[in-house]
Amino acid sequence: MSDAAHQNDVLEPPSSKKIKIDQQNENGVSVKQLELKDFIAEKVIKNNTNTKTVCIEGKFRDKTGVALVVLEKNAFKEEELNDTGYFCPETVQETYFQNDIYGNYVCFPKSAVNGVKTTIIYPATEKHIVKYSQQEVHIVVETPELYEKLTLPHIEKEQFNLQWVYNILEGKTEQDRIVHNNPCEQDGFVLLPDLKWDGVTKETLYLLAIVRRRGIKSLRDLNASHLPLLKRVRDEGKKKILEKYNLPESQLRIYFHYQPSFYHLHIHFTYLRHEAPGIYAEKAHLLSTVINNIEMMNNYYQKASLPFTIKQMDNIFKVYETNGCVQRIDSNIENTELIDK
Repeated sequence: MSDAAHQNDVLEPPSSKKIKIDQQNENGVSVKQLELKDFIAEKVIKNNTNTKTVCIEGKFRDKTGVALVVLEKNAFKEEELNDTGYFCPETVQETYFQNDIYGNYVCFPKSAVNGVKTTIIYPATEKHIVKYSQQEVHIVVETPELYEKLTLPHIEKEQFNLQWVYNILEGKTEQDRIVHNNPCEQDGFVLLPDLKWDGVTKETLYLLAIVRRRGIKSLRDLNASHLPLLKRVRDEGKKKILEKYNLPESQLRIYFHYQPSFYHLHIHFTYLRHEAPGIYAEKAHLLSTVINNIEMMNNYYQKASLPFTIKQMDNIFKVYETNGCVQRIDSNIENTELIDK
């Protein structure tokens, strides 16, 4: 998604103080700019020490509704690891300890290389809060029967609003972020940075191909009639990324998520060196494997049992729990209050 930043060939790094968003978001709220100085933090709902990411729930002054702010430490850019970046006179260093040849320090580089990637979701729905909260996760092996009986009715009833996707496809928003645009309504797509990528740092490259054809929710809907579309996304996506970012196809991870975060078919392109969220076996399905499976069997994804993960706070967890497919476990994880009550 943007649960998806693109641009021209030269991008300005995102500011940690001002986040520009579209004039109207998917919920019809008109705002031109949200500023972190107006954010009132209420509680931490997730703190991932591995990814150096934290999600804070709160609100903006003089605005109604809940807001989520996601802060993520940026990856190092190799071009900044020199005497004009981290190793420059502006860098401040403090010593933790020194023992023989070993020293442990904390350093404070100049602000230009020390930004924090910031994502703002406003107004955030209960579904957003659940998605970004720290909680227990379970694996479900979804048979075709379980898909028809439990999963499909649930996603048709409760999936996220897709207006933001249609705004992109219809040329209403984010057009300056688009890397590649194939206008064919049948087999075309747009390629743009995922919301999780700053659009600049090659080391964390993460793009999203959103197909133009509507009505394809996920892997489950794919068959041989979609092969021209899938191959076009693969071939044109790889070509454009090579031209723009100088990354060959052998260094790209191209895959679907199942379950996806939103139910309009999209494909992820990430740098192979980058351990992006959702690249593991229980979540990711390589595009090359999907194409191969469909070429062997037209209705492979209507016949296959597919694993996916669900969180205990997800409503779909309740559906599977009620039908005896998963069992709830107690968690000791609690939200951390930021403000003393």
